[in-house]
Amino acid sequence: MSLGPAGASLDPEQAENFEDMEKQFAVKCVQHMSTYWAILEKAKGSKLRLTKMDDDIYEHFKKEFPEFDPTETIDEDKMKSKEGKERWRNFMMVYEKKVEDYNFGTMLRANPKFEYGEKETIFAVRMQFYAIEIARNRLGLNDWIYERGNPTETK
Repeated sequence: MSLGPAGASLDPEQAENFEDMEKQFAVKCVQHMSTYWAILEKAKGSKLRLTKMDDDIYEHFKKEFPEFDPTETIDEDKMKSKEGKERWRNFMMVYEKKVEDYNFGTMLRANPKFEYGEKETIFAVRMQFYAIEIARNRLGLNDWIYERGNPTETK
């Protein structure tokens, strides 16, 4: 379904599927979140590759966001401020033709120490998720999820 050209008015008679679209979008976000969590329960994050470009994404992320501390809670207001949006947009556009669904919405844990939850989860786009989760995985910050479910295995 197309909304038409930018600036065109939306015909409410043609908008009956928006609620269904929102539900489908929410289902896809929850599926992505659940799948990622299930993977982290089965394998240490420090051993995972989320994309074929993890190394490039990680180095690019460190270069463009040197102040970002993956161990800390994400400042959502800063991330979604005018300046933050611009920085992220510039970062993401590099992957427009390289990473599928690079700008698709998804859920991101605000802090690597917590599970997904209503107060611990923020809405982000796929490249933000990849950049932040790749950084967390590289530092072993998600390994606790696997270790909690596999206490008899050595670290």
